[in-house]
Parts: sequence; C-alpha cells; structure tokens
Amino acid sequence: MPACPNCGSQKIWKDGLRHTISGNLQRYICRECGYRFSENSGKQKNRELLRKFVRELECQDCDESERGALVSLAGTISLAEVEPQEEKRAAGATDELEADIKGKLVEYAWHEKKRGLAETTILQRIYKLKQLIERGANLLDPESVSAALASSNLSPSYKKSLIIAYKSFAQTYKLAWEPPRVRVERKVPFIPTEGEIDALIAGCGRKTAAFLQVLKDTGARGSEACRLKWEDIDEKTNTIRINNPTKGSLARVVKVSPKTIAMLNSLPRNGEYIFNTNVSSIRKNFTKQRNKIAAKLQNPRLKQIHLHTIRHWKATMEYYKTKNIKWVQYVLGHKKIENTDIYTHLVNFEGDEWHVAVAKDLEEEKKLIEVGFEFVRYSEKDGVAIYRKRK
Repeated sequence: MPACPNCGSQKIWKDGLRHTISGNLQRYICRECGYRFSENSGKQKNRELLRKFVRELECQDCDESERGALVSLAGTISLAEVEPQEEKRAAGATDELEADIKGKLVEYAWHEKKRGLAETTILQRIYKLKQLIERGANLLDPESVSAALASSNLSPSYKKSLIIAYKSFAQTYKLAWEPPRVRVERKVPFIPTEGEIDALIAGCGRKTAAFLQVLKDTGARGSEACRLKWEDIDEKTNTIRINNPTKGSLARVVKVSPKTIAMLNSLPRNGEYIFNTNVSSIRKNFTKQRNKIAAKLQNPRLKQIHLHTIRHWKATMEYYKTKNIKWVQYVLGHKKIENTDIYTHLVNFEGDEWHVAVAKDLEEEKKLIEVGFEFVRYSEKDGVAIYRKRK
C-alpha cells in the first residue's frame, strides 16, 4: 500500500475505484487522518515535479539532505493548484507567465528552506501566496497584488497574513512593493470552564484525550505537543520537557498531574514520538469528536474550543492562581512579556461555582492537591483543611 500523502501514515485501506477516461484508478483512504486519494493523486504528481527540480540543482552547492528537505515540501506545495481560475486570470496573462510563477514559488520555498525557516512556516506562506493568485494577483507585479488586496472582503487579520507572505516573496526577488496599511485589533480569546475541557477529554478517543490532557497541564501549543518524545516524559518528577518549541518560543519544563502520566503510559510506543507529528491530522480528528460531543451534551460552547483555546485557558488559570506574570510567561515559553500581558485582563471569575472538599490528614491533602484542588483555609473548630476546585 502507498503512504498517505497527507500525514505519511502506512495504515491505508482500499476505497473502491475511480472511473476515468484513461481507465480505472484505485482509490485509498487513510485510517489515521481520513484523507482519500488515488494512485496518481495531485500531490504525488507534485512530488515528481519537485524531484525533477531537485535534479536540476545537482550542479549547485547543496547536499543530499537539503534536496531531501526540498522534496518533503512537495506534499503541500500543490503546483497544479497554483494556476489561476479562468475568470480570475489577469488580462493578457500568458502560459509562459504562469509557468514562470510556478517556478518562482518553488524557488522561493527552496530559498526560505536554505535560510532556516521552519517547514510549516514555508508551507503556510506558499498557501497564502496561492490565495493571492486565486484572487487574480500576479505575484511578479506588486501593483496587481495591492489591487487584489484592496478589492477583497477579507478580515483584517487574514489580510495581514497575506501581506506578510507576499512581503517575504517580494524581498526574495527584489520587487519594490509598499505594503498597504492594515489595522488589526487584538481579539479577546474565548476561555472555557475546566469542566467543559474535562468533558471533551472524557468524550474523545484515547489518543486524542491524552493529547488534550497534555495541552491542559502544560499549556503547550498543538505543534509543540506533536513534537514530544517519550524521552521528554519524566515519571519520577511528573514533569514534561518541551524541548522542541515552535514560533520562536523558549524550551521549558512543566509539572503535570499523575493522571497525565498515566494516560500517556497507556498509549502504544510505536516510535520515538508520542503522538502523530502532523498537527493538522490531530486537529481534524479533534474537531470531529468535539462536534459530536457538543451535540450529545447539547452544549454549543464546546464548539468554540480549539486546540489553542486550551493554551489560553491554562495561561488565564495560572495567572489567577499565582498573580505572577513572569511565571505565566515561563509556562507559555514567551520571550517577550508583552505577549503574556493579555491574560492579566481575562481573569474575572466572579460568581463561579466550586467543588468543596475537606482533608483530615496530610495524605488526604496530597490526594486533593493531585487532582487540582487548592487550599482555602484551616478550620480549627473542626480540625480539617478546606479545599476547593472550580466546577
């Protein structure tokens, strides 16, 4: 069986035949991410085109590992999709111009790879550049890009991401371009309750539940949790080392609950990584399971919870408990404290409901702390310690 072009998994099933003019093509479905593809899918053709480009680079100063890294980009740089739609094609555009743009995109990806940019960042920028092309922009003409942006009804944040992508492309090819001004107002993120997050964890499958539990305890990004290795788990100290941070964050060590360690130990150890390294695949699976749980529990708020929402929740709760912005900065791995300040404005839990428990001895107190209860006060009259935990 071929490997999945989307996530690289070998767990492939046959999924019927696709009838074409040139004959029947075998269809496949990936059991990991649900992606369907055929024997000569577009992504496989793109890999062949990119391998041809790599062969042309043999005379240049680049080693085999660099060429292999370039080939790995072919899974998402869909050259066949780069062609503009007929109705959006610029007046007088020729086939030679379109072919030149395709080649420029591949060269741009290779240039950014040699500069040391992360592969996910390169793929995101290629996707944004393709979005500009679909909106009728000619990447070799900065004025047409400005016109496409001005005529689009995109949100300011998405338009800003398109500007960042094309600005990098223009700098690579020495194109003079003055980016349009776009003002992006920072939105206040949605903060769910701990009970809603726990409901999702309880309702998801074993692997997805363990992934969400790691996000809840560590506050890591989904892309960072995907890079966790078994060697990063320290069972003796109940800690997880985030040694492969993303977006320029700092490495850190975070304390987790025994429940998280137990959930991780229940997973099969099929390689050095704990989870699927393709965060997009995990996100798709989580979204499907989340929507089913939201319908089952009749709680539409659950649909507002994304993987990154749990990171917002963790940061908000840590600041609420400690009132120490520097500690929250360390947990999130932020280099600049300005990126952490937003969570100081999200703490407003007046009127929240609590679970209350009492402990008569040290052993009971330890058990309450392990499951997330926090100390309130000691009752001398009854001889017990009072703890609470938000519902």
